[in-house]
Amino acid sequence: MGFFGKIFTWWNGATLTTMLNSALTGEKVGTDAQGNTYYRAKKPYPKGHPFAGKERRWVIYNGANDASRVPAEWHGWLHGSFDGVPESNLPPPRVWETEYTPNATGTVQAHRPHHGRSSGDYEAWSPDA
Repeated sequence: MGFFGKIFTWWNGATLTTMLNSALTGEKVGTDAQGNTYYRAKKPYPKGHPFAGKERRWVIYNGANDASRVPAEWHGWLHGSFDGVPESNLPPPRVWETEYTPNATGTVQAHRPHHGRSSGDYEAWSPDA
């Protein structure tokens, strides 16, 4: 993406101002398995702000901006459910847990239920019967 794309678009990666803000006022906290980078502000919100005293947290996506790409553990951290970074708060992964799959809505891989004709084993209900 070119220089003007970074200034004027937000849907395909971080804008120039977000990247500058992250470098100047943010502290890198960690990254997830998909390469998304998580930051927190070096200073809390100032007095008079609705979130005064709270910590500002944000993510810079590795690729397209899609909130479904944030794993559950980092989602909890972003929303202030816990203070420590996810690596220090997570239980070990379970055997049945699967790897992340991106949201396929609007793509060729999207789920399309089968609405074909029945095979003949279905008999519709009739109030007269």
